[in-house]
Formats: sequence, C-alpha cells, structure tokens
Amino acid sequence: MSKQKKLFDILPQGEIRKISGHQDREVSMLTIDSRKCTKDCLFLAFLGSVTDGHTYIKTAIDKGAGTIVCEKWPDEILEDITYVLVDDARKVAGLISDLFFDHVSDKIVLVGVTGTNGKTTVATLLFNLFGSLGHKCGLISTVENRIMDTVIPATHTTPDVISLHSLLLQMSEAGCSHVFMEVSSHAVHQHRIGGLRFKVALFTNLTQDHLDYHVTMANYIKAKKMFFDHLDKNSFALVNIDDKQGRVMVQNTKASVSTYSLRAMADFKGIILDNSIFGLMMKINGEEAYFKLIGDFNAYNILAAYGTAVLLGKTPGETLTCLSGLSGPAGRFEQIVDAESGKCGIVDYAHTPDALENVLDTIKKVKKPVSKIITVVGCGGDRDKTKRPIMAKIAAELSDTLILTSDNPRTEDPESILDDMSKGISPEMETKTLRIADRKTAIKTAVMMAGHNDIILVAGKGHETYQEIMGVKTPFDDKMFLSEFLLKSRVV
Repeated sequence: MSKQKKLFDILPQGEIRKISGHQDREVSMLTIDSRKCTKDCLFLAFLGSVTDGHTYIKTAIDKGAGTIVCEKWPDEILEDITYVLVDDARKVAGLISDLFFDHVSDKIVLVGVTGTNGKTTVATLLFNLFGSLGHKCGLISTVENRIMDTVIPATHTTPDVISLHSLLLQMSEAGCSHVFMEVSSHAVHQHRIGGLRFKVALFTNLTQDHLDYHVTMANYIKAKKMFFDHLDKNSFALVNIDDKQGRVMVQNTKASVSTYSLRAMADFKGIILDNSIFGLMMKINGEEAYFKLIGDFNAYNILAAYGTAVLLGKTPGETLTCLSGLSGPAGRFEQIVDAESGKCGIVDYAHTPDALENVLDTIKKVKKPVSKIITVVGCGGDRDKTKRPIMAKIAAELSDTLILTSDNPRTEDPESILDDMSKGISPEMETKTLRIADRKTAIKTAVMMAGHNDIILVAGKGHETYQEIMGVKTPFDDKMFLSEFLLKSRVV
C-alpha cells in the first residue's frame, strides 16, 4: 500500500484558498470519517446535505489527525495542526487521493460502466471475459467487489473516493491489469470518482431512477453526462445509440467515441436471431454466436461487453467465443426451474420501471403459450416515490397475477408504500392484484398459486440477502425462499 507522504507533495495547489501550519508534515492516511483517524492522518471535512463534516474536526484531531482540509475556516486554530481551506472538499479529495495513492489509475486499464440498467451485468461480463482471456482483473459492483477470486463485500455501487483509490491500489499491487467498475450518478455528482482516469467509459441506457436525489430527469442526465465530459483524449467512450441519451452523453467529450445498437447502424451492430428461455442467438458485426443470457436487454449488455473488448484490442473471434460461455451475475434474471412441479421461478434486481418492463417483456417472449406470469414486486422506502405507481402499472399490465409486497421499506411504513404503488392499478386490473406486505408470505403465495409451466417473477432485490426495516438489516434472500417454496409445492 501507499507509504507516508509529505503534505506538500499531495496538496493540489490551485485549489487552496488559505493554509495555516506546516506543509512539510507527514501524512499517514486519508479519511473522511473522523472515527478512523490515527496519528498523522489527513481528515477531509465535507459540507453535507445531512451531516456537516466540520462538526467532527475536533474528534479527528483528538484521534491524531495532523491535517484538516475543510470548506469553512474553524473558529479554533491549533498551532500544531495544519488547516487547508478549499472551495470544494469533495473535488479536492479526489485530487489528493490521486497524488497520495501514486496515480493508481494510470497503472491499470480502468473501465467504468454507467447507465440506469445493466451496469452490474456489463461490468461482471467484462470481469469474467477478460479473466477467461488470461488477465488478472478487479471488479467493483453493486453485488460484490473482487480482486480476482477474492471477494470483498460491496456496501455502495461506487465506494467513497478515498476507499476507491485505496481499493484500486490493492488491485494493482495484487497484479490486476484491468478493473471493471460500475459508476453511479451519485458517484459522479459527489466526485467519488475524482482523480481517476478511465480508459473506457460505457453508457448502457437512461430511464427514470434516483429522482429522490437528483429531483429532475435533467439533473440525472447531467450527472451521467459529467462522467463523459471529464474523459481525456486517450480514452474511449462507448454508448448505446438506441437510447436517445446515448449521443447526448458524448456531446462534449474529448474521448474517441464508438457506438453500439440493435436497431441502427453502429460500430458494434447486433441482430437477435433467436431469443428463447435457453439463451440468445445473435449476429454481431456479421458473426453468429450463441449466448447463455436471455432477453433483448441482455443482447445490449452482450454488445456493450463485446465492443469494450474490441476497443481494448481483443479480436472479435476470441471475444465472441469467450462471451458465449459466460453466465450473468447473481440476481439478474436468475432462473430456478423445478422439473417435478413444472414451475419456473425467476429472481431479478429490476427496481426501476424500465428494468421491470424489460424483464416482463422478455418472459412474455420466451414463455410457453399456456404459461401464466405471476409477479411479486415492491418498491424501496426513502427513495423515488414517483416511480411506485408506474412500476405497479407495468407489472399489472404484463402479468397474469400481481402481488404487491414490501421491498426494503427502510424508515417508511410498508403499507404506505403499497398505497403509492396501488395508485397505478386501474379498476380493471384490481381483480388480478393482491397486496401482501410480508415479502416471504407474498413469495409463498405466488408459488402456491402457480400451476404447471407457470412462471413466478420475484423482482426488486435480486442479489440482496437482507431486508432493511427501520434501520435494521435482517437476513432475507429471495432466491432461497423461492427455491424452498418451489420444492414444497411439488405434487406428491
């Protein structure tokens, strides 16, 4: 890991408004959490929307911090502490991290995947693809972070800026040549990817999500676009031009732009030849290949991974051969088929209107004519409320039976969330819609209602193995309960 640095070696001079104290002091570590401070560490105080990091400056100093980077000049200035005043501590955190961690992003091929849906699948496909091509790889995703075969639990789609640089250094020192990571809109807006240089930035799509944070779609689009605005001329930008925001993303980028599409002429053009419950047969830039992944949305994910690999110097033939053997990540259209009962369960992370519609459209395309679709879905608490009736409406229209249930209610009343969702259910759809707030009971009910050849979709949580209620996370695994109830539903 990084050794101690002199403060003057890691301060971005152009960002400093005022400084008090010695600049030749040692810095042993960086942190934004005062509880983690140790001797000679540098503490960054952010002005947050919920908490103000400046209130923890004294705690940081008491625990050994020698340098304080802040946006408000403290009332009390201690002689043996160095204070650095900046306009934007979040931005400066990335610049300091880049210097402290020895420009780590220059030592690896860093690929960032952004978009509303598909980030996890594309990043995971690329991680597995380049691993099968002989590279040592790192993965930073919603599901997990990985340094080759070593799994590190993920707490955010994109870690904080210091943790991210530190993790990338771990990956580099472990021998990773390539790192594939999800880049959320929150991460871009909050400068969590500050100081990093990406070799490839990839855009999947953009639909309504995170309006609890961004408030408007215009702000959401702007946050995504910032990722591409900050690329340099040595980078590649790969965008889905079937999405109307695809070309918008790269309007101001300095990067070399490439495109992928199923519907238009593009640098990486895909055509779906067959889409069944067993997988996809596609033609990509004139070459046919079979893939284990299912559905139109996965055809886009495959194209994104293929295009990235070719941009990074892999031949089309070897890329298609390796991609054809790969499966998707946990909790993404994950099937549990019970041959004895004839029922099929599908677990998917779909938690946006677009993702839910894509999954249900795919099921309708690949199911048998006699098969009925029973959907179990909820919406998370303390998140964008406007998408709740939209998701319920989509699920009702595309399912034979709908069960509205709890997701991660967090600090909200589950029944209140279901009330919001129910506003999207038309009178004619009410007869096929149930409300069961307890998620386990909802899944069990769906399995018991299903007949031979029917399909049960449990949407919204995917890979998650917990349910968050009033600040407490308790074990809860959709796949485990679905498997258990399918087994019990067998005809004896």
